[in-house]
Amino acid sequence: MRRWGVRARSWLAAPLAALALLAGIAAPDLDRLQQLALSRYGDDVARQVAQWRAMLPAAQGPDDLEKLARVNAFFNSRIRWVEDAVLWQQDDYWASLLETLAKEAGDCEDFAIAKYVSLLLAGVQEKKLRLTYVRMQRWPHAAPEAHMILAYYADPAGEPLILDNFDTEIKPASRRTDLTPVYAFNGSQLWFRGPHPSSSDPTARISRWRDVLARLQAEHTL
Repeated sequence: MRRWGVRARSWLAAPLAALALLAGIAAPDLDRLQQLALSRYGDDVARQVAQWRAMLPAAQGPDDLEKLARVNAFFNSRIRWVEDAVLWQQDDYWASLLETLAKEAGDCEDFAIAKYVSLLLAGVQEKKLRLTYVRMQRWPHAAPEAHMILAYYADPAGEPLILDNFDTEIKPASRRTDLTPVYAFNGSQLWFRGPHPSSSDPTARISRWRDVLARLQAEHTL
């Protein structure tokens, strides 16, 4: 469990000031998002957005655990896992929430981004949420696979809960012995293991995060 805690000796943190500034430029307008879904994709996707909006817990409503459960179940039950090469004809594409709802499909990053955005809109504090790149040991004798999950930290120094598209039950990190965290980030901070943020090239992936944040803003989601 210590490998997940923010104060674990192997974790270092760095601010993402440019992303924090970007995230503060616009405000969400979900009516405009739904209108965009209708004009860009048609009635079916507009209905998907309406159903997603109906699912969203109120910011002043249930506690965080209920919000996590509702959002996690919504995406895990409605979105099919499809790799980027098939879905987008690209090696690594990070979709916006609207794009994921339109395709009704995505890979691990798309699940994690959609859940992260939804929980922010439901009033969960950004500091409690971290998109986390992990190594996942799916099979005992196979090589670990690159994977992304969403981690929720009630206590920034404590053990997070894991929201995943492969194991759909929300579990504390200590019960996910198949996962080894490599680095994590949200809209304002990057956490990485080791003396330099070079493992698995997080800077390249943060560039993709910047790109998807810009699309989320252009689509009136954040």
